[in-house]
Order: sequence, then structure tokens, then C-alpha cells
Amino acid sequence: MNHTLPVLRYQFHELEPVISQRTLEFHYGKHHQTYVNNLNQLIVGTRFEHADLLTIIKEADGSIFNNGAQVWNHTFYFEAFSPTPQSKPTGKLLTLIEQQYNTFEQFIDQFNQKAITLFGSGWAWLVQTQRGELDIVQTSNAGNPIRDGLHPLLTCDVWEHAYYLDYQNRRAEYVQKFWNIVDWKIVENRLL
Repeated sequence: MNHTLPVLRYQFHELEPVISQRTLEFHYGKHHQTYVNNLNQLIVGTRFEHADLLTIIKEADGSIFNNGAQVWNHTFYFEAFSPTPQSKPTGKLLTLIEQQYNTFEQFIDQFNQKAITLFGSGWAWLVQTQRGELDIVQTSNAGNPIRDGLHPLLTCDVWEHAYYLDYQNRRAEYVQKFWNIVDWKIVENRLL
């Protein structure tokens, strides 16, 4: 299987000022593309040569896992954005958030804390458990909650390459502004 860089539903400049065109040129155009290229080279001649990304995430280790998970994680991250999103979720997703976190604002605060306090590089995730409940988890490096039997709904990339050109060392500011481009319809459609 030849993995490819997915086409974005928006132009690079359309996420400004939250994420600049220059950041997307590097983050999507270079970092994400490099993970795709590395994965395609690494899987040749292995049992993962014809595997999809979910199989790689669940079963691979080492470099194949790291690059495969980063392809999946980044695709999932970039797919959740819109230049004209709703300001908050509605329907079933909002109901689940309010059941778990009391208010949407308390959910945002808890998610932000997970994203800001993750040591080093990694991801903050909104996930759904096998019982259908919501949770917020952190993963380091290329980690993915699928390996723990969780169903991802949303992720925030807190590797420095996701925000450094726009925010330098101000991760908290990036995380706070991240919500201005989240497409809640996409997130709701990911529910089990």
C-alpha cells in the first residue's frame, strides 16, 4: 500500500490568524509529508507493506509505528479544522460533554490543561471509551489512544512544530486559540 498525504479541505491561509500559512507549509507540507515518505520506505518488504494505518497503529513497533501513527495523527488533526466553524458543538456531542464535564467551558479548561501540561512532544485527545463515555488523554511522541482501545474524536498537536513559528514558546496561547478553528460537525460525526 502506498500511503499519501491527504488533500486539505481548506487553503493554507484560511486558518489564519490561528495557524499561519507558513506554519501549514512546514507542518503539513514538510513534517506530515516526511512521515508519509518515511512510512512508505520503511514498510517495503515487511508484513506491513500492504497494511492500512489502523493496522500499523495497532500492531507495529519502532520506526514503522512512529511514522505510521504520525501520518494518522496528523491527518486526524488537520481534518478537524475549518476556517468558518461553529463556536461550540451541538446535539449528541454537546450532551455527552455536558454529562461528563458539566459545561462546555469546563471541558475546554480540562482539555487545555492536558494539552498545556504534557511534558515534551505529543498530543492531547478527546476520546470515547468502549462504554461511550468521553475522556481526555495525553500521548507522548507518536502515541495514539487507539492502542489503548479508545476511540479518538479530536486531537491537539502539541509538538513544537505545530505552533512554534506562530507562538514561539507560548503553547498555552496556541492551545487557547486552537478552539477557534475546530469543526465541531467533523468531531460529532466521529462519535461511535
